[in-house]
Amino acid sequence: MLAALALSISLALAPKPHIVWKPIPYGPERKAEMAAYAGKHYGIHSWRLHPKVIVEHYTGSDSFSSAWNAFAANTPDGELGGLPGDCAHFIVDRDGAIYQLVRLSVMCRHTVGLNYVAIGIEHVGTSDAEILHDRAQLRSSLELTAWLVGRFHIRIRNVIGHNESLSSPYHRELYKPWSHQTHGDWRHADMDIFRSRLRSLLRANARR
Repeated sequence: MLAALALSISLALAPKPHIVWKPIPYGPERKAEMAAYAGKHYGIHSWRLHPKVIVEHYTGSDSFSSAWNAFAANTPDGELGGLPGDCAHFIVDRDGAIYQLVRLSVMCRHTVGLNYVAIGIEHVGTSDAEILHDRAQLRSSLELTAWLVGRFHIRIRNVIGHNESLSSPYHRELYKPWSHQTHGDWRHADMDIFRSRLRSLLRANARR
């Protein structure tokens, strides 16, 4: 009981980090594409997001600009030729700068089976280990995630890596060929490290 109370206090106290608003084009046409996608894959004809999950990713690239440009391009996917293209709500750069690309009330296409409930956080880099050993980037990522956890009352167990998507209780995919699709970024062992550090940060916030 005391542990639950301490966690709820810590979530309320997590401060908002400095975030740079760097929006990608996401007007009525892309929202309509997102609503159509959600209808096909989740049975929900809406582009509006009600966050219950946070998914950590890495970009697979070496710069913020290349990731931003890829998301802004709104390119159809290579398998079905469907729109909208991939995007994420945030990108955390290697120097620790946090950029927000899409409003948190809007779905982004970043995780098969979870886009309807998930906030997507991308990290500039090519491996989990690279990000876990980058002090500035990891600190900013943890601060951002802690703030989002508190803002949306998300449980720590629902802060997941992209590779953990199939294990989420919120996973839903109506298009059968994709029902078991996931990716290799942020595997369970590395996310255990991330979640442990996230809990430590939340406890430190509660003591302030």
